[in-house]
Amino acid sequence: MQHKTYHIEGLIEFIPRVFRDERGWFMETYNASMFAPFGINPVFVQDNESVSRKGVLRGLHFQRPPYAQGKLVRVASGRALDVALDLRKNSPTYGQHATCILDAEQHNMLYIPEGFAHGFVALEDNTSFLYKCTNLYHQPSEGGILWNDPALGIDWGIAQPLVSPKDEVLPLLQDFVSPF
Repeated sequence: MQHKTYHIEGLIEFIPRVFRDERGWFMETYNASMFAPFGINPVFVQDNESVSRKGVLRGLHFQRPPYAQGKLVRVASGRALDVALDLRKNSPTYGQHATCILDAEQHNMLYIPEGFAHGFVALEDNTSFLYKCTNLYHQPSEGGILWNDPALGIDWGIAQPLVSPKDEVLPLLQDFVSPF
């Protein structure tokens, strides 16, 4: 399995080997040993899936400790622009973000550790987005940052995304006190 690291410590993109023949294809979607070279050992306890039409934007979400979640994300169908925003107050990249195109044809995955807000925009209809999470969802611990906060400078690549009413009223980064 190949990998790519980002300018923000902890973000790792994995590109699995895909074995193809006349029957179709096979790949490992998760193998604990792929994290060993990075000194991390996530234990995934919950899987989630969402399906979105083109232009749907979900995010930027996180859960506060002790319910913070690391995530391994990928798309099973379609394409998405994935965004990870560093909220770790002692990180040299606090408030910075990284983007990754997740593509069902490429089969790539992005690992996002605890301490990040996460969001994505579907680039195609019927984009099926899969999340492996290191902690269970806990509604009272959920939080977020406004997806279009001008201070973040995130280029979502879409002018008029479809965003939930809840995501339209999240706080700006400048009004956020990090629990991480």
